[in-house]
This record gives sequence, C-alpha cells and structure tokens, in this order.
Amino acid sequence: MENEKKRTLEVRWHGRGGQGAKSASAILAEVLFEEGKHVQAFPEYGAERQGAPMRAFNRVSDTPIRRRCSVENPNIIVIVDPTMVTSSNPCEGCTSDAVYLVNTPEDAQALRSRMNLSKDARVLVVDATKITLEELGQNRPNAPLLGALSHIFTEVSAETFADHFTKKMKQLPVHVLEANRRAILRGREEAVLA
Repeated sequence: MENEKKRTLEVRWHGRGGQGAKSASAILAEVLFEEGKHVQAFPEYGAERQGAPMRAFNRVSDTPIRRRCSVENPNIIVIVDPTMVTSSNPCEGCTSDAVYLVNTPEDAQALRSRMNLSKDARVLVVDATKITLEELGQNRPNAPLLGALSHIFTEVSAETFADHFTKKMKQLPVHVLEANRRAILRGREEAVLA
C-alpha cells in the first residue's frame, strides 16, 4: 500500500499540432498540482506545424519527482487523434496494465482487440471529435478528453477541469469558454470503459 502511494504515474499524449494535446497536458498538470500532487508537463515536437504528429508528457506523484528524462513506460496513454492508433505506435513501452484514453467513435472492446492489448490494460473511449464539432463547430478534442480523464484521476471532478480550463483560457470569448465547459462535461458523461 505504501509503495502504491509513492508510485509515479506517467502519461503520454499522442496528437497532431493544433489539436490541443500540449494545452491539455499543461492543464492536467496544473489541476493535479492544485490538488496537492507533484507534476511535470512537457511536449515533444517534430516539425512545429499544424497537423504534424506530436507528443506531450506528464508525470504525477504524491512525492517529489526527480526524473527529468522523457516518458518511456507510460501508465496512461491519451490518443487525441484517432489516426494515431495505427500511425504512432501508442503501445510502445507501455506498462501491461496501462489505461488507454482514445478519441474515437469505435467500440471500446473492438478497439482493445484491434490494438492487441493485454488483458490487464483498460480502454476508455470518447468521441471527442464529435463532441467538439457539436459544441464548438471545430475539431479541438482536448476539452472532452480532459473531462474523460476524471475517470482516471478520480480525485478530480470534470467540473474542476472545466473551471480550470475557463480560468486558464479566460482570453477566449465567453461563448467559446461555455462551449468548452460543455465539451469537458460531455467528455466525462460520454466516455465508455472496456
């Protein structure tokens, strides 16, 4: 039990430039920091352009984090762009009991089978693209994925993520902030676990 409390969780985000993975990674870290956790958040880019594959990372712990290297064995994988399921090798280096949060309309069990995951792995799916197209009129799937993360980081509610997002992005027009709030809350409500 004591060992479990000291465990550092590592998160790897797979997305494309412009989809908000870097921002969502930062928001996750900030929210968990406010909840008393020790955190790190950092991106990794190739070509810095919209649509280019990118990764972002988090570390979360109850104790100070001393590691300063890249995340190689993540416990949680967030796949922001559904094409990254096959194009970015998201399972590389993952722990056998990893949790995969995937933006997809695909059935969670079918995705689990297609990804050939271990029996200990968990898959959480949410159609974040659909949600943001309906709420915002554009494909910015980071907001619903933050809401879905409240299923994994259970000490933090989707409301907390929504409040932090609104505060951090306060320069956006009010109607955009309200649409993102709805998208975050829908991400929590519409996520399905396999």
